Amino acid sequence: MSRRRKGRDVHGVILLDKPEGYSSNQAVQKVRWLFQARKAGHTGSLDPFATGMLPICLGEASKTAGFMLDSSKTYAATAVIGQATTTGDVEGDISNELPIPDLDSSQITTLFASFTGEIEQVPPMYSALKHKGQPLYKLAREGKEVDRKSRNVTIHSLELLSWQPPLLEFRVHCSKGTYIRTLAEDIALAMGSCAHLRSLRRLNVEPFREQDMVSLDELVGLAEEGSLDACLLPIDSGLADWPVIILDAGETERFSHGNPVDSGTGTPGLVRVYGPNNQILGIGEITNDKNLKPKRLMVFTT
Repeated sequence: MSRRRKGRDVHGVILLDKPEGYSSNQAVQKVRWLFQARKAGHTGSLDPFATGMLPICLGEASKTAGFMLDSSKTYAATAVIGQATTTGDVEGDISNELPIPDLDSSQITTLFASFTGEIEQVPPMYSALKHKGQPLYKLAREGKEVDRKSRNVTIHSLELLSWQPPLLEFRVHCSKGTYIRTLAEDIALAMGSCAHLRSLRRLNVEPFREQDMVSLDELVGLAEEGSLDACLLPIDSGLADWPVIILDAGETERFSHGNPVDSGTGTPGLVRVYGPNNQILGIGEITNDKNLKPKRLMVFTT
C-alpha cells in the first residue's frame, strides 16, 4: 500500500518577487511550505543575487511549467563598467580591470542598437548548462573551463536607463536563454572595457505582469491571516494567450481517460481544454486531421 504524500491539494500559480540571497529552489521550498502544498516547481531559475519575478506552480499547475520556459522576459540590470569578475556578477572575485570608457549617453544608446534583434551569445561557465552530464558552474568552481558553442538569442529591446560611470543601468526585453551577465560583458567589450553585474531584477515573464508579484513577507502575512489561497492565479494563467477548447460531458469523459476526441475545428497546435463545468481538463493538441489529443491531463482528487 503506497503512502499518501503529506500536504494540501492546492493548485495555481504564485508570482513570487524573489528576494536577494535565495536560490530559486530555496524560494520554491519556502512557498511550498507556506502553502503546505504537496507539489511545487518554478518556470525558470534566477541567480541567488538576482531579484524579481519567479513564477511558482503549485499542484497540477506544475504540468504547465514546461510550456512556459519559452516565454520572453524583461530585466532591469546595473553593470559595473571597468571591472570583471570570475562569475560575471558580484558573487565572483575580481578577474580584470580596465579603464572606464569616455562615452556619453547618446553614444551608448547608439551602441545598444547593435545589440538588438538576433545576436549570438556564448553561455557563461557559471551557468546550469551541462557538459558531459556536469553543470558548467560545478566545473567552473573546480577551476575548469570548457568550450561552449555560441547560440542565437533575440533582444527585443534594449533601453539605457542611466549612465553614471562606472554604473550602467539598462532594461532589456529578451528571448528565453539570454544571459544578462553575458550581455553586460559583451556591451562592455564593445565599449572597449569589461564589466560585471552589480544587480539584476526580473520585471516580468510573459504573459505575467510586474504588478502582480507578491513578496515572501506578504505571503507570510497572508499565511498568518489564513488567506494565502486568495493570491493564487489560475492553473493555466501562464498560457493565457493559448486557444481554448470546451468539451461536452461525453467528450470530457473520453479526453480525461487519455483518448482523442474530434475537435471539429481549430488550427493545429496546443490548446487549453475545459469541460462543461468550466474546470480545466488539461493541455491538448489539435492534429492536422482535427483530432484533439491529450498532452497533459489535470488530476484533481475529490
